[in-house]
Amino acid sequence: MSERVVPGLMDGLITLGASGALWGELTAGSAVPTTFGACTRAPAHAEAGYVLLGAEVVATVRAGGGWSVAEADVRRAAEELNAVAMDRQDVVRVGPFHWAQGQGSPEETPLRWRRRIAEELGEPAGPGRAARRRGGPPHHLAGIDWRQLLVEQGGGGARRTWWLPRAAVRLLDAAEHAEARWLHSAGRARPVSTHLTVPPPHPRQASEADGRHMTAPQSRDAEPRPYKGELEDQLYAVLSRRPGTSRQVAGWMCAVCRTAPATVLDHCHEHGYVRAPLCTSCNTQERPDHLYGNDIRVAGRYERLFATGTDDWFRHWHRCTGCRARVTLPLPHLAAWTARIACRSLRPTHRASGGRAPCGSLRVSWTGSQNAPRSCLLTVAVDFCPSGEHRLLAQVPYREAVERFRTWLVETAPAVAAAAGPDRLDGLPARPRPVIEDTSGEGLALF
Repeated sequence: MSERVVPGLMDGLITLGASGALWGELTAGSAVPTTFGACTRAPAHAEAGYVLLGAEVVATVRAGGGWSVAEADVRRAAEELNAVAMDRQDVVRVGPFHWAQGQGSPEETPLRWRRRIAEELGEPAGPGRAARRRGGPPHHLAGIDWRQLLVEQGGGGARRTWWLPRAAVRLLDAAEHAEARWLHSAGRARPVSTHLTVPPPHPRQASEADGRHMTAPQSRDAEPRPYKGELEDQLYAVLSRRPGTSRQVAGWMCAVCRTAPATVLDHCHEHGYVRAPLCTSCNTQERPDHLYGNDIRVAGRYERLFATGTDDWFRHWHRCTGCRARVTLPLPHLAAWTARIACRSLRPTHRASGGRAPCGSLRVSWTGSQNAPRSCLLTVAVDFCPSGEHRLLAQVPYREAVERFRTWLVETAPAVAAAAGPDRLDGLPARPRPVIEDTSGEGLALF
């Protein structure tokens, strides 16, 4: 690198050019790709008094006629980033979403990483766009080269969608949250970004329009605190209309991963009860990969919920008073559990490199609904069988699926099962709500 770090120079301060090069060198082996020049290239804005490196805010100071940062801060930020593990197959959709013209929200942070990505990728498709990508400067957000992580699906006549690994989404969310806290604690007004002018999100992106979840602005008042069931047994329809609820939600950590700040208030659509505040990543993770009104694919990230973190997810789903009292799950989750767990022994395997692999992709559909349990039937099938021979695996009546789930819960998650039971039925609706198909195209609203 052109500028070397000189130990002891200016009380450990180094120039922005040297800090950007140091950042690139220290994170060269990280699972998260980074870029050199992270402190000098947009959207870094040293004149604002800080730069973002990973999830860390590094303060900038004027020294020697230019801007500098503390070398120790850069090294600490690099150490934090190097500890991040990443599964590039576990991705979260980050766009495109609808945008509306209007004034920006006072709760925004200058990073605004989702809208920066939308702005940069919202160009017409074609050779010119590809040339701009190759010939332009390195793209980064908080020192992270997100272009190397981006997965783009669709194209041509199909609508394009953009995806990032879940670990990167959590990291960028944490960076934006750290930036908001720093600005508040420093008592500074929000710096005006001179690099991008992006309109605020359309209300449909905020989930209230399709009845999914209530989106909360980031709170800058204090460090998020652990969620301890403060909203237990409350109805979402009542709580969502109470003034100040969104700011209250932003004051908690995510109740599932317990590492990221909460952004939405998750609730059960069958019973109407609040579950808990979640971060955007966990909120996305609990939705199947593929879903129609009565048909879901049980694969990828959603399938992993039943293999890792089982206690956390089933405890979260049972935060709904109705599900906990009836010792069950909402119909789509119960159907997925039946396909993945109850019918595990029925799924064939095929010869593959290094051993044998499960046949195709699991799919489960149902006829009827949980409101008429005697006539509700779950059908478990396999799609994309390599030999084309396997189709239908099992048909399981709804009541049988519920009984199997109750037995399995006692054996696998006894703490969750111990907190459930029919003694909590007082005040519950006589019948669960019907499952309503989401036709908005912006997300999945069955959960």
